[in-house]
Amino acid sequence: MGDKSLRVLACGDVEGRINALFNRVNAIQKKSGQFDLLLCVGDFFGTSSEAEAEWETYKSGVKKAPIHTYILGAACQETVKYYPSPDGSELAENIICLGRRGIFTGASGLQIAYVSGSEAKQEPAPSHCYTPKDMGALVTPLLSNSKFRGVDILLTSQWPRGVWQYGNSPEVDTKCCGVSSIAELADKLKPRYHFAGLEGVHYERLPYRNHVVLQENAQHVSRFIALATVNNPAKKKYLYAFNIVPMKTMDPAELVKQPQDVTENPYRKPMKDGKNEKPPSFEEPAAQFFFDMGEKKQQGPGRKRHTDGDRSTQHKQPRKPPQPNGPCWFCLASPEVEKHLVISIGTHCYMALAKGGLTPDHVLLLPIGHYQSVVDLASEVVEEMEKYKTAVKNFCKSKGCRCVLFERNYRSQHLQLQVVPVPMDKCSTEEIKEAFMTQAEEQKMELMEIPPHTDLKQIAPPGTPYFYVELDSGEKLFFRIKKNFPLQFGREVLASEAVLNIPMRADWRECKCTKEEEEDFTKQVRSDFRTFDFALDD
Repeated sequence: MGDKSLRVLACGDVEGRINALFNRVNAIQKKSGQFDLLLCVGDFFGTSSEAEAEWETYKSGVKKAPIHTYILGAACQETVKYYPSPDGSELAENIICLGRRGIFTGASGLQIAYVSGSEAKQEPAPSHCYTPKDMGALVTPLLSNSKFRGVDILLTSQWPRGVWQYGNSPEVDTKCCGVSSIAELADKLKPRYHFAGLEGVHYERLPYRNHVVLQENAQHVSRFIALATVNNPAKKKYLYAFNIVPMKTMDPAELVKQPQDVTENPYRKPMKDGKNEKPPSFEEPAAQFFFDMGEKKQQGPGRKRHTDGDRSTQHKQPRKPPQPNGPCWFCLASPEVEKHLVISIGTHCYMALAKGGLTPDHVLLLPIGHYQSVVDLASEVVEEMEKYKTAVKNFCKSKGCRCVLFERNYRSQHLQLQVVPVPMDKCSTEEIKEAFMTQAEEQKMELMEIPPHTDLKQIAPPGTPYFYVELDSGEKLFFRIKKNFPLQFGREVLASEAVLNIPMRADWRECKCTKEEEEDFTKQVRSDFRTFDFALDD
């Protein structure tokens, strides 16, 4: 077959809605052409009498699956009766059960590893559960081969524990989601695609790498995708279509290409000596950071983060935010951060002078922990970010300026919400908006106006590259980035003749100051902002 790619469909829990699934598959194939195979994770069979009757039409041959369909074994005791053998078998024409665990290799060379059901909590294990012995039997033969690089696809019923580490957050309760045995399996098998079900949600994690940068040879990336239940009322995604060239026929250089949004491996914590260890507890308290802000002993009545004896707030902290993949210039705990630019520190966010700012009071609002974009923020971080936005808008207004905020979630790894004051006598809000729209049109980009109270998560799921502007009127402009977005676009618009009329300052690298000048600007903005700084209050 050479390096011909296969067209594959993956599906979440069917739960007996077999007609609905195959009707959807038929519609897709009618529109997009024939697919090679359909892979189903989670519960394929339902527990109702209607679901049983529906299955009977396929088992008896009255109906036939329109595509080669591979399903996992039972995921609950109630559906065990549908599986005549734990080792897998053809259940109906074109519908094959893979079995409890194993490796399936197609004629094309595509290698699919699979583990059915749930982790056993007792011995002997029920027939819908897998045991450590099953895992060993699956993994050992593969790892004993010195040429083993990974598998093309891994199918599991359960999620891997901690897969969200270093990545975007899923819409599930992470305290009780997933199991460590599947995480360990995924870490060892290095699947290019890993599909799971059972949680009833769609979650497409950012791709993660399988090697330590600069210490190991580059390897392919892995993608974890959880799929929702067929015909779910919330219309969450339950079918995923993709093309894949089997690893064994791929050009090695092509195989190990790293996408722009790749993250660190969620199952391993990188260490300075190049070794790896398991990630820490996922619920440990967030760190707090204290810096001398240049105000000697001026503790407000509630300046509790300077009081050694007060530890009462620490147990209330939310879980630790995602950690950076490498050095980060904006994580407040990072040695790379330029602390002399810090203006104000809250519990979850901080404010800093922009390096090479458009104006002397151009500032950044940033999360203390490592979050890539506004849509990735935890709820308590969003709450404090909104407080900072309100404070800085009032601050700009007091200086006779309009407040323009923008974010570029593209080729950046830490959220930077840029805040640029524009003097009211320079231009109106409508003129600023027009400047953004005009320059976007010139660059063949369609800036979309969204309702003022729209949550960005509704239009930009975590991992989506985008550019976003918020005007002092509350109006919001949004652009979903596909490729080749001009990195300085926000600055270029505000620096243009139509707004600030300082085109020579469009690129921050052309606006650098000495450290002494930066310290002076920071001290001035900190002093001016003090009246609006809620972080100084109790």
